[in-house]
Amino acid sequence: MIIDVNEQTIIQIKNPELKTYAAQYLRIYGDFLEQVAHSGIEIDSNDYSAQAKEKVEQLRKRGAVVRNDDKSIYLNNISPSCIACQTGSESTTFFISLQCHRDCFYCFNPNQEDYSYNRGHTRDVIQELAQIKKSGQRVRHLALTGGEPLLFKDKAYEVFRYARDNFPGVYTRLYTSGDHADIQTLQALRDAGLQEIRFSIRMHDLEKGHDYIYDRIATAQEFIPFVMVEMPVLPGTLDTMKDVLIKLDQLGLFSINLLEFCFPYNNADIYKERGYKIKARPYRVLYNYWYAGGLPVSQSELVCLDLLGFALDEGLKLGVHYCSLENKHTGQVYQQNTGHKLPANAYFSRRDYFLKTAKVFGDDIEPVKKFFDKKGDRTFTINKEHNYLEFHVSKIRELARLDLEIGISLNIFENRNGELYVRELKLDMTTPQTFRLSDV
Repeated sequence: MIIDVNEQTIIQIKNPELKTYAAQYLRIYGDFLEQVAHSGIEIDSNDYSAQAKEKVEQLRKRGAVVRNDDKSIYLNNISPSCIACQTGSESTTFFISLQCHRDCFYCFNPNQEDYSYNRGHTRDVIQELAQIKKSGQRVRHLALTGGEPLLFKDKAYEVFRYARDNFPGVYTRLYTSGDHADIQTLQALRDAGLQEIRFSIRMHDLEKGHDYIYDRIATAQEFIPFVMVEMPVLPGTLDTMKDVLIKLDQLGLFSINLLEFCFPYNNADIYKERGYKIKARPYRVLYNYWYAGGLPVSQSELVCLDLLGFALDEGLKLGVHYCSLENKHTGQVYQQNTGHKLPANAYFSRRDYFLKTAKVFGDDIEPVKKFFDKKGDRTFTINKEHNYLEFHVSKIRELARLDLEIGISLNIFENRNGELYVRELKLDMTTPQTFRLSDV
């Protein structure tokens, strides 16, 4: 058993040095939350993580597929690109421009690097693809997003034709609002080799009674092999979203991705006006993640999980996939932590892709050192500055006769000015008696 060390559980730690060491990460997290609060949006004082976990377990028992360490849950169908997204291997996403004719208050594109420039200029995606081909990199999943890529239809067709002709077997997908996906456009996308199209449905369009998007979805199914909807799920929209699922099921949709709704670090006034709050604990592991989606909004996850339950209750045939914000982060962690020689005491976790080591602190160092010395095992290291002994997590169970609290260190590789460093991000806790390697 691994204990997630947070503000509630740290009081369980008896070893004073371990507690002090772990507390530094809680302070860092607290400073981060203060910065979030200064952006003008409130952090929810209620933590719904236990409730969400219970819902996930109920869905698991009912036959839902719970994957990626509980970060992704689906019924019936899921895009192969969503499976590949877990590690990001052989997957790549491009945009022609970040220009868009819509102005969604939850859009996270303004967080993107060089947003203003990329909104007013176009990128040469064909040249980028040619460089990838020249490098010999294998591409099995290729996406075109935006902005709105269908503001640049001819360029979009060219991208998919090039991908089809130069990357054999590549699975291609397009993200679109659907506003520009008329019959001629869909035919041209089909002819260019597009295999999957993902439409966005905005809740405020539904509130206005705009259902033209359903007509576009129905038409798309005549031309594109896999038609999907992908949309953030806002708190308080359960009943409306139930109607959406029923309608999409009637249309024979392949699948819908229910995205955890996020705050994109802007439009705080709109979020406050609507009563949205940030999840009590936005990230399990605090880090500077590439995905620019922002911070998860409290209770969006609960609605998504309830919608999965509703789909089971109703026997819906379409795929329903809950994609949490945490699910979008694992590909980055995997990419940063693979392809390098591991430090001697590091274990690459297949659960969350972080590098893990075990640490004992203070008075617990000496009995552990004696145990390893007796075995002739000198692979451990001692850090005198922080007063801990570090060793491989696979050896934790060997210490079952000792009364110990063991820190589980979570780490990630970082490239700094061409040099590779291992950066510690968090400390969890376990004991030799309760530890299982599969939990790491």
